[in-house]
Amino acid sequence: MALGSPKVSIFGAAFPRKVSTIAIAIGGLTSFFVFGLLLRLSYPIGSSSVSGVFYGNAAPEQVEQVPLSLTNHTVKGLYTGSDVSVSEQNLTSSDSSSGSADAVVSENIPPPPPGFGSDERPLVDGKEEDTAEKKTDVVGSGEVETKDGDTPSVVVSSSSSPHDDDSKTASAEPECDLYQGSWFYDPEGPVYTNNSCPVLTQMQNCQGNGRPDKGYENWRWKPSQCDLPRFDARKFLELMRGKTLAFIGDSVARNQMESMMCLLWQVETPVNRGSRKMQRWLFKSSSVMIARIWSSWLVHQFNEKFDYAPEGVTKLKLDLPDERIIEALPKFDVVVLSSGHWFAKQSVYVLNDEIVGGQLWWPDKSKPMKVNNVEAFGISVETILKSLATHPNYTGLTIVRTWSPDHYEGGAWNTGGSCTGKEEPILPGKLVKNGFTEIMHEKQATGFNRALEGVAESSKLKLKLMDITEAFGYRHDGHPGPYRSPDPKKITKRGPDGRPPPQDCLHWCMPGPVDTWNEMVLELIRRNVEGSKRNS
Repeated sequence: MALGSPKVSIFGAAFPRKVSTIAIAIGGLTSFFVFGLLLRLSYPIGSSSVSGVFYGNAAPEQVEQVPLSLTNHTVKGLYTGSDVSVSEQNLTSSDSSSGSADAVVSENIPPPPPGFGSDERPLVDGKEEDTAEKKTDVVGSGEVETKDGDTPSVVVSSSSSPHDDDSKTASAEPECDLYQGSWFYDPEGPVYTNNSCPVLTQMQNCQGNGRPDKGYENWRWKPSQCDLPRFDARKFLELMRGKTLAFIGDSVARNQMESMMCLLWQVETPVNRGSRKMQRWLFKSSSVMIARIWSSWLVHQFNEKFDYAPEGVTKLKLDLPDERIIEALPKFDVVVLSSGHWFAKQSVYVLNDEIVGGQLWWPDKSKPMKVNNVEAFGISVETILKSLATHPNYTGLTIVRTWSPDHYEGGAWNTGGSCTGKEEPILPGKLVKNGFTEIMHEKQATGFNRALEGVAESSKLKLKLMDITEAFGYRHDGHPGPYRSPDPKKITKRGPDGRPPPQDCLHWCMPGPVDTWNEMVLELIRRNVEGSKRNS
C-alpha cells in the first residue's frame, strides 16, 4: 500500500503510536490557529462593542453614546436665566451644593407671558406669548462634523442608535431607570409630521410656522440601562382597550395630550366626543378614550372676596383639590398630571381657611408670608395626589410628569430671554441649570413623597413620578422659539440692537422632544399592566 509521503511512511512503519500522537497534536494546533484567524476577522483590533463619546473626524462606527450627567453645574437665576440672587422678597439657597430648595419666588419673578393662561384657545394673543427659558445642554453620542465651514455640530451615526425593526415594540426592563440616559440622533426621524396631525395647536407647529431646521425632530432618548421603544400606537390601544387616559393640568399638559393624539392618529382617526368642560377623543376600534381637563393649579380656586383679599384676585385653597378633577376621576383609568408654571402668576394662598401667602400679591410688606409660591406648589402636589390615592372610586394609575424646563437664555420672556437659533441638544458638560427649575422640581418631588406617606401600599404602587426634568434640561432646541406663528412677516432674528424677537421657549415643537414623554407613558402603562397580571 503506497503512502503519499516517504517520510510519513517511514515514521508510520517505525513509530506507529508516535505518529498518531503527532497527528492529533498537529490537528489541534491547526484548529487553534483557524479559530484565532476567524476571531481576528470578526473583531478587528480597535473595534469595540461598548459605546462612548468621540469628538473628531472619525468614521461613523466610532460614534458612541454619552451618559447623561447633570451634576456640579452652575445654578442660574430664578425663572430669568440671570444669576440667582438674594433679596428682601426672594430668598434662594446661597450654597448650590447643599441642595436646599427653600427659595422664595415673588415680585422679582415676572408673571408668565400673555397667552399663558387660556384653556380652550391657543396661547397666541397676537402679541406676547409663553414663558421662561434657561440654558440647557444636550447629551448625545456623536462626532463633530463641520458643515460648509460653519460651527461644528453634534452628529450621531445610525450605528449608535438602537435598531428599530421588530425591536421597536420591545419593552424596557421593568427595573430599568427610564430617566437617566442620553440623547442620540436617530436618522429615521419622528413617527408623524406636522402635516399628518390635524389637532396640533398652531403655536407648536414649528415646521408649519416656518422653522428652517428639522434636526431637533430626530433626537431620541436612550436610558442608560435599557432601550425606550419607539411609540407603538397599536400596542398602546391594545394595552388601554376599553379604558380612558386623561391629561390634567396646564398648557404643557395640552402640549403632551396633543402629542399623544398625533401619535395615535397615525393608525386610527378618532371621534371627537368632547365638551366645553373636557376634551375627549374616542378610538372606536379599541374603545380607548383620550381626555383632557384644564386645571391651572390642580387645587380649588375662586375669585370672590376672602378676608382681606379683594374680589378679582385668584385665591387658591391649597388643601382642597380642584373639584372638577374629583368629579370626573371615576371615569379615568390613567391620569397624567402636569402643573407648576402657573405658580408664577398672581394668586393668594389659603390654607386651613387662613391667608398664608401670595404671589405678586401681599398687601402688608411688614409681615412675612408663611407660604411662598414655591412652597405652595409643593403643597398643591401633595393635596391632589392624596385626593387621588384615597378616592373611593378611583384605582387607576397616576403619573406625575415633573417640571417641564423652559430655556429663556439671557433673561425672562419679557426681558430679552431667548432660545433663537438653538438647533441641537446641549453638549455634555455645558448645561447651566436654572435655579427656579431646580427649586420647583425639588418641591414637586417633596410633595409627591409626602403624598405617599400614610396611603395604602396598593395606592403607592399606582403613583408614579415620571421624572423628565433633568433630561429635558438638555433640549433647548425643542421649543418653537420665534416660530410660534404662521405670520410670514414675523421677526425671527435679533434686531440691530441685539434684542431677540418675541418667542416661546416653554412649550415644545411637534413633532419634537415632547413625544418622548408619551413613549415613557406607554412604558409605564405596560409595566403597570404586566405587574397587575403577575400579582393576580
